[in-house]
Amino acid sequence: MKYYLIAGEASGDLHASNLMRALKEKDLNAEFRFFGGDLMASIGGTLVKHYRELAYMGFIQVALHARTIMKGMQHCKKDIKVWNPDVVILVDYPGFNLSIAKYIKTYTNIPIYYYISPKIWAWKEYRIKDIRKYVDEMFSILPFEVPFYATHNYPIHYVGNPCVDAIASFRASYTESKEDFCFRHGLDPKRPIVALIAGSRKQEIKDNLPIMLAASRHFKGYQWVIAGAPGLDYDIYAPYLTKTVASKEFTTEQEKVDSISIIFGETYPLLTHSYAAMVTSGTATLETALLRVPQVVCYYIMCGKLVSFLRKLILKVPHISLVNLVANFTVVRELVADEMREHELKEELTLLLESNSYRSRMLCEYDKMVLEPLGCAGASEHTADKIIELLTSKSNH
Repeated sequence: MKYYLIAGEASGDLHASNLMRALKEKDLNAEFRFFGGDLMASIGGTLVKHYRELAYMGFIQVALHARTIMKGMQHCKKDIKVWNPDVVILVDYPGFNLSIAKYIKTYTNIPIYYYISPKIWAWKEYRIKDIRKYVDEMFSILPFEVPFYATHNYPIHYVGNPCVDAIASFRASYTESKEDFCFRHGLDPKRPIVALIAGSRKQEIKDNLPIMLAASRHFKGYQWVIAGAPGLDYDIYAPYLTKTVASKEFTTEQEKVDSISIIFGETYPLLTHSYAAMVTSGTATLETALLRVPQVVCYYIMCGKLVSFLRKLILKVPHISLVNLVANFTVVRELVADEMREHELKEELTLLLESNSYRSRMLCEYDKMVLEPLGCAGASEHTADKIIELLTSKSNH
């Protein structure tokens, strides 16, 4: 069969490539054509346009490059019509993909499948109208999306979560001891490690890492290790490796912090050997839970009080971290906007580092309220099986 896939960012490229690999294993005649990235290209098929040419974020950037985005969208629509695939598979990236879905559904009979739902349960819930109208099948990687869509009379398929697959694959092959890991990175194997995962973008690091380091100075005997984000240079982190930026709340003095290290490209090994973690909200919070590391979720935003007020008006969910969203319960503390301050972070770190009962409770809730709902590994395989089953059934009728 002929599969046309559209992914508009790095994470979509990763998930789409894994799905393509699974489809290729199950459909020996699979042909691929796609808007995507290098990982998708490595599986085979035709890369029509790289997502880097269209990946603009934020209102200003999108407005400045509107003509480029529109040209790419028109190119995509025409290319799909000409190639006439058996199915179009959209991967997240809702602003672009829902426009494609509307066009293809209006002017062709090609089925539209969506892998990894847009986060309409958090904001822009109105998009459910377009999804119901233009998307034939939705494949979800978050279990709580099933009842959400059910309230809109739109049944979807929960196929498992790619993070579960990634962690299972990592654990199956990773055998390094803490002693060997520390030796490789110049760390002390006798001292507990606390991981600092400050985000994947420069602004996130600039906003969150200084507060993380300011809180760390209150604790002695720990090693604080930053997980370097992919695609970012050492120079982004260099100013923070020898000093902590002053706490805006308590002092203007800059103090030296002992044992601040940075490790690139080894987030899973780092977390495996960590005693606790400070994690900027995102997929990393779920990965940290799956690796069973006690954590606090951090996300500083300027104008925090205003943002906290607007959050209550705009967001439709009570949590921002995937851990708490999956559990539908406060498993980990979220320090967001005006709550992300040195004092609050210090209080939570005290519990994470010094209270055995608090740590045990969190680990138990990881197991029962997060790992169990997510289910077993195999998201890509489950999705590929279901796609082929649905397309085969359709062709037989």
